[in-house]
Amino acid sequence: MTENVQNTEDLLELEGDLAADYIEGLLDILDFDGDLDLAVVNGRATVSVTGGGEELNRVGTPKVVQALQDLTRLAVQRETGEFSRLILDIGGSRQAHEEKLRKRVDYAITQIIAGRESVEFSGLSSYERKLIHDYVAECGYKSESQGEGADRRLVVSAA
Repeated sequence: MTENVQNTEDLLELEGDLAADYIEGLLDILDFDGDLDLAVVNGRATVSVTGGGEELNRVGTPKVVQALQDLTRLAVQRETGEFSRLILDIGGSRQAHEEKLRKRVDYAITQIIAGRESVEFSGLSSYERKLIHDYVAECGYKSESQGEGADRRLVVSAA
């Protein structure tokens, strides 16, 4: 299917359209309301579901959103034949989760300021690690990922 796609921007827009179709189908099956907003942000197709009320908020938890994102990526990949890195957001869940991660980093930095050599974060997705790496750098501290697979962890320390 990607043979008709002219460039990366076109592919990302196609991914967004396919993802929106897939999510819209899921919302219909669940009989949930919601508005879909499509964008290309930082080189990734992004689909945001908003305005769905309380039922949509219940599925806006990090684990559910991650699972739905994974399913949506697979559906897009099936159609395009290309690996998708699209981002799914439900009811602002991404922003809320990013804020929680920032608070965890802020707490880790206070521990380092108080004399601790480093603070470890484990059980993070690669996306969460990237967000933390970026925020730690903004704050003027150092971070690195260590380990492999399920043992992968992020370590924050003084610069």
